[in-house]
Amino acid sequence: MSAPDQISMVVYTDYKSPYAFVADRAISALAVQYPVDLIWQPYTLRIAEFLGNVEGRSPHAWRRVRYSYMDARRLANRQGLTLKGPRRVYSAELSSIGMLFAQDRGVFEAYHASTFERFWNHDLDIDSLEEMSRHIDALGQSGADFERFAQAEGAQRHRQIIEHAESIGVFGVPTMVIEDELFWGGDRLWMVREALENSLLEASRERRHRTG
Repeated sequence: MSAPDQISMVVYTDYKSPYAFVADRAISALAVQYPVDLIWQPYTLRIAEFLGNVEGRSPHAWRRVRYSYMDARRLANRQGLTLKGPRRVYSAELSSIGMLFAQDRGVFEAYHASTFERFWNHDLDIDSLEEMSRHIDALGQSGADFERFAQAEGAQRHRQIIEHAESIGVFGVPTMVIEDELFWGGDRLWMVREALENSLLEASRERRHRTG
């Protein structure tokens, strides 16, 4: 823990996930409501693994896709967010690597908010190296540096993060991890709050016991 009674919570997200987008504000608010250090990490979904390739999707899979976006759009509208259905199936690996680059350069918050907002407004192609480079430039950082990072160190770090995430059981986003316990989905935030409160209570008991 980075401070007395402060809890570290890893949050895995993906900019192309509608459910990660609509849960983002509520997750970020946890750092205001509790003494929690949010550690954001990319978990880039491989869509074909759970929905199949576009050409081979069954009618059942398409019904799931259509409902998912309808449901996420309702949640977005409640927050005053714009969520336009994606124009195609995206990889989003570059945007995930961009998260790491932004964290290294101290512009994560601006990058995180603007990447979500621009992508879901159809204002940013997160699979285009050229567009992502300009996106980084607009944040006052070097797009050229990002391109070099994305093609070397960033790609390697991204793979390592995905491998570690899957080794501990991560399979979707948003996923929150508190002391090795996983919570998947924005609708599980009540469980996250409960876990945070229990951890804080336990830390308080231990402190009282030590000072006994």
